[in-house]
Amino acid sequence: MAHHWLVKSEPSSYAWEDLVKDGKTAWTGVRNFQARNNLRAMKKGDLVLFYQSVTDPSVMGISKVVKEAYADATATEGDWSCVDLAAVKALLSPVTLKEIKKDQSLAEISLIKQSRLSVMPVKPEEYARILEMGAKI
Repeated sequence: MAHHWLVKSEPSSYAWEDLVKDGKTAWTGVRNFQARNNLRAMKKGDLVLFYQSVTDPSVMGISKVVKEAYADATATEGDWSCVDLAAVKALLSPVTLKEIKKDQSLAEISLIKQSRLSVMPVKPEEYARILEMGAKI
């Protein structure tokens, strides 16, 4: 059974547009144990919400895991992992953090509960609700 995830990136480091242009990327640089363990739990084919933080924080689009966890070559020490993500499609309308916080059905989403975590699981109903919110123009 496929799982759903959310990854965060600062647009100045790696924006949604970068993933679309590149087609796929290694999701490197995660240096938090909980986020690393979430990367290691990802399976090929899992769908991943791409969230841009800092400036106008919003879920921008959907990506998917195309290669499961392997050693992060950017790590100079420690046991860190990365996965490969590929762009699937942009949301018609980015779903802002403000909109997510206002939606009662998303009150328990990790994005709000663990706001500093960069890789997190998303419940199927949360994933579906964000897609629904992102389908409006």
